[in-house]
Amino acid sequence: MVKVKKKNRENIKKILDILEETYPNAECELNYTTPFELLIATVLSAQCTDVRVNKVTAELFKKYNTAEEFAKLNTFEISEEIKSCGLYKSKAQKIKETSVLLCSNYGGQVPDNMEELTKLPGVGRKTANVVLSNAFGVDAIAVDTHVFRVSNRIGLVKTDTPEKTEFELMKVLPKKDGQKHII
Repeated sequence: MVKVKKKNRENIKKILDILEETYPNAECELNYTTPFELLIATVLSAQCTDVRVNKVTAELFKKYNTAEEFAKLNTFEISEEIKSCGLYKSKAQKIKETSVLLCSNYGGQVPDNMEELTKLPGVGRKTANVVLSNAFGVDAIAVDTHVFRVSNRIGLVKTDTPEKTEFELMKVLPKKDGQKHII
C-alpha cells in the first residue's frame, strides 16, 4: 500500500465527502440490462453523450441485444442504427468484430476480467473498467480524460497518463466497506 501523507489523506477525505454529498446516489448513466448491453453502450459513448447513447440504445436493444444477434448483422446495418452517436462507421466495425469474437471465443458472453476484455476490438482500460465495475461488481476505476485531468488538478494524484492515474487512484483512494473503491 502506498503511504499517503496526512495532509493529502485529509484533502482526499474532504474531496470525497463533497462528492458524496453532491452525488449521494451516483451510478452509471448508461442504460443497460446485461453486461453485453453495457459493453455496447460504453463503446458507443466514445465522443458522445450518455443521453444520446441512451436514446440510440433504447431502440437498438429492442431489436438486437446479444452478441449473436449483432454478429449476424453487417457493419452497414449496425452503422444505420448507431449513426447519431458519431464515429458510427468505426464503432460499427468494432461492435461487429467484438460480437463475432464474443461468439467464437466466449460463448457469446462478456468476459469478467481486464485481460480478456481488452482483447476485444475497441475496448481499452476505461471501457473495460466501466463494464467490470458496473456489470460485474469488480473494484475498478474508469479513468477518462476528465477524471485524469481533474484528479491531477485537485491533487489526488500526480501522473502523466490516464492509465497511471487509474493505478495511483486505486492506491490512494479509501475503500468503501473494505471492498470497493468509492469512486
